[in-house]
Amino acid sequence: MSNPRTAAFYYGSTQPGAASAADAADASATGFAWCARLARRQAQRLLPQRCALCVAPVADGLLCDACRATLPTLDPACPRCALPTPDGLECGACLADPPPFAATLAAHAYAFPVDRLLQALKYHGRLALAEWAGLALAQRVRRALPERSLRACAPLLVPLPLAAARQRERGFNQAQLIALAAARELALPLADALARPRATAPQAGLPWSQRLRNVHGAFVARRRLDDRDVVLVDDVMTTGATLRAAAVAATAAGARRVDCWVVARTLPPRPP
Repeated sequence: MSNPRTAAFYYGSTQPGAASAADAADASATGFAWCARLARRQAQRLLPQRCALCVAPVADGLLCDACRATLPTLDPACPRCALPTPDGLECGACLADPPPFAATLAAHAYAFPVDRLLQALKYHGRLALAEWAGLALAQRVRRALPERSLRACAPLLVPLPLAAARQRERGFNQAQLIALAAARELALPLADALARPRATAPQAGLPWSQRLRNVHGAFVARRRLDDRDVVLVDDVMTTGATLRAAAVAATAAGARRVDCWVVARTLPPRPP
C-alpha cells in the first residue's frame, strides 16, 4: 500500500437433461459476444460522453484515461482472498482457514473513488457504471490469466443473486449487470445458477464478526454444476462471508472449482 495506486438468465432445472440444455445455452451465448462488443463500442464512439469522475470528454468508456490510471489497486495480493501481501503469496489467514473457493481476483481496492462509483451504481441506479465495472473486471482477469488457459477451462460466470424482495426493492441486481458486461467482454458463458431463497439482514449493517453467520445457508443452486469451473461475480468483497456461502452452494451442486471475481476488495479495519 506504499504506492498510492495500490491500495472489484439462465434458470436451469435439476431435472434429467437440464444440464446438457444449460451447457448448450451457455455455448451459444458466447457466439454473439464479439458482435455485441463491436456494436457497443461503435455506439459509444458515436455518442458524446464525459468522464464519470472529472467530466472530461471521453471517446470510449465511462472514465477518461487519466482517472482510470489513478484508481486504487491491490497488487501484490493473496491469490486466495485478494488482500494485499508483501510477496503475492497466500496469506496466513487463508493458510490457517482455507475458504471454500480456490482464488479471488479483484480489479480494485474499495477506496476512493472506486467506492463512490460502486455506491452510485448500487444505491443510486447509475446502471451505466455496471459496464465500467464489468470491463474493469475483464481487464483484471486478462492481466492475471493467460488467454489460452481461460479459453481451455471456459469457466461459467455466476452472479451473486439477491433475495426476491431485495431485487424488487432495488429494481436490478448489480452483480448480474457486472457479470453480463464481463461475460460479453471475455466471451464466457453466464448463468443465473444460484438463488437466494431467504432474505438476510444487509451485510453492510453488520459487524464483521456476524457476517458469516448472517449468510450461512443463504444460497441454493438452481441447476447442477457437475464438473464445471464456476466463477462467482460480485461488486464488492468485504469479509468474504457472502462469497463463502455462495461457494459452498456451488460446490454442493457439483462444481469442480469455484473462483471469485469482484470489482473491489475492502481492506480490513486497522487495529486501534
